[in-house]
Amino acid sequence: MKFALPLLFFFLAISHSAVSQRQHLIDSLLTDLKRLKDDKKTAGIADTTLRDTSIIFTTTRLGILHLRDIPDSALFYARQVVEMSQKIDFKQGLSDAYNILGVASKILGNYSAAIDFYMRSIQMKEVLKDSFGLAASYANLGEVYRLKANYPEAVKNYLLSLRLDEALRNETGIAYGYNYLGAVYADLKDNKRALENYKAALAIRQKLGQDAGIANGYNNIGSIYMQDGKYAEAMENFEASLRIKEKIQDTFGMANSYVNIGEVYKNQGKQELAMKNYNLALQFQQEIDDQEGIADTYIAMARSLIETKQLGEATTLLTNAISIAKTIGNLGYVQEGYETMAHVDSMNGNYKQALEHYKLFITTRDSITNETNTKKLVETQMQYDFDKKEIQTKTEQDKKDLIAQKKLQRQKLMRNGFMGGFAVVLLFAGIFLSQRNKIKLGKKLSDELLLNILPAEVAEELKAKGSAEARHLDLVTVLFTDIIGFTEISHQMSAAELVNEINFCFSAFDRIIDTYGIEKIKTIGDSYMAAGGLPTPNTTHPVDVVKAGLEMQQFMKQHKQDKIDSGKIIFEIRLGIHTGPVVAGIVGVKKFQYDIWGDTVNTASRIETAGQAGMVNISGTTYEYVKDQFHCLPRGHISVKGKGEVEMYFVT
Repeated sequence: MKFALPLLFFFLAISHSAVSQRQHLIDSLLTDLKRLKDDKKTAGIADTTLRDTSIIFTTTRLGILHLRDIPDSALFYARQVVEMSQKIDFKQGLSDAYNILGVASKILGNYSAAIDFYMRSIQMKEVLKDSFGLAASYANLGEVYRLKANYPEAVKNYLLSLRLDEALRNETGIAYGYNYLGAVYADLKDNKRALENYKAALAIRQKLGQDAGIANGYNNIGSIYMQDGKYAEAMENFEASLRIKEKIQDTFGMANSYVNIGEVYKNQGKQELAMKNYNLALQFQQEIDDQEGIADTYIAMARSLIETKQLGEATTLLTNAISIAKTIGNLGYVQEGYETMAHVDSMNGNYKQALEHYKLFITTRDSITNETNTKKLVETQMQYDFDKKEIQTKTEQDKKDLIAQKKLQRQKLMRNGFMGGFAVVLLFAGIFLSQRNKIKLGKKLSDELLLNILPAEVAEELKAKGSAEARHLDLVTVLFTDIIGFTEISHQMSAAELVNEINFCFSAFDRIIDTYGIEKIKTIGDSYMAAGGLPTPNTTHPVDVVKAGLEMQQFMKQHKQDKIDSGKIIFEIRLGIHTGPVVAGIVGVKKFQYDIWGDTVNTASRIETAGQAGMVNISGTTYEYVKDQFHCLPRGHISVKGKGEVEMYFVT
């Protein structure tokens, strides 16, 4: 099944023109190009640069017009633009050409080249300060990463694009952003979020009257309905999409629609109609050399042939599909190909080969959907939501400050008018005192903000010297927590709900560690890190940190019960503690933070991973410092990654 993700490029409207109109434009541009080149041969030196840039712009438009149907020609024209632009150091020409080369390479299935060209385009657009073009290039880059199943990188670039488009109030770009995010969630089988994003994109495109975007919106929404088994709704959306694509002569899009209509028929058991639509799609895809689409259609056709027991033909198609998918680097289709091939082998009674193909399917699938990648994806989305919320809060506060400032100015004018000369003196005195108080208040606020980021001792050193030296501390106690099953939970909650829930728990942890004089180091997604015994060493930190850990787990147990009572999703945490030496200091020069390093930190993290829900898991080292204060249950030596056997205890 194919999701429709149109090429996001700044001359997109041209590439969706009707065939006859596009050919007329091509003929006209070729005539103009010949005239410009002929004129250049006889032109004076003063006209050279102007004529060069005119030739570059004309050649660029020719490349754009060939993108959809003849990507090889688009590559040819774009390379000419690069060569000409480099000679006269014309950055705008280079930027546009690299974007065309990226789009054409993506269509032809050369994902590595596409990434390289998009990165070059982004560099040029940053130099040119072209925010509009930069947003488009980030979105294009994200789409290639999505096709390579690198979802964290895909979402990172989509959100960079979306943030720029929101700042520019570029509704077309915002629609693209929602569309691309929907595709990621669809790939990860999170249909609820996918549908939310697709519908948001469609609403914007309907408002703007963009036929191509509306067609793609219907297509994507239909794909989600089909995955959910709602075939009538799926067919209604696919046919609506196809009608628009036929009207605007979008060959690429028509092929996409025929594949999806074929899928509906296949799922309904109408294999003859399914194959008819697949073959229509394949004809269009072969015409424009759409390697990605051909691989997808081969897999779809193979699955239909399996239903009618034509296993030999199905095997041939799957072999070809896997070969194409490997060549272009599309892991999603490699995964689907191996999974379907294992099914065919099993039906043929070739169980040994079926097992080999199934192993290849599992290996490919795990490389795409491993927990690390999924967690990175959720953290990227959360960070975007945090940043967006922070910007909104700051904007609202700025408005309030402006209103208050204007009100104060009006009051001062009235006071001046009534009180005369003597009042002027008092006014100046008042202003002086007010400014002094504001300075004091500003200093107090800045000090409080600094103390919220850094320990007091480090903050004072930073203010006095402008820097703070890293220190070796012989003994501190490090605490880590982590939400159990966070990846699965994140799929069941909206981003806003997830952020609010984590904020609620971490705020409680902040209050608990503050009670025991423990420093919060940082949070990383769903992980919380704190340490006792720094920056000023003390002798009570092992006991203090264990007490804080017990309170954290008690808080989470009560919170879990409250969630159960209200029928909501529950959170549980693992918690690990270890004591030992660390190096502590400030990281970076922008958005700096106080951090700690060393084997003690790594060991504490491993002990947390080896913990259990609701328990405080401590190392044997920490146990030696707290055994007289707490009752501890020995767990023996437990093997942990990178550390071998580590002695652990539960504090009960």
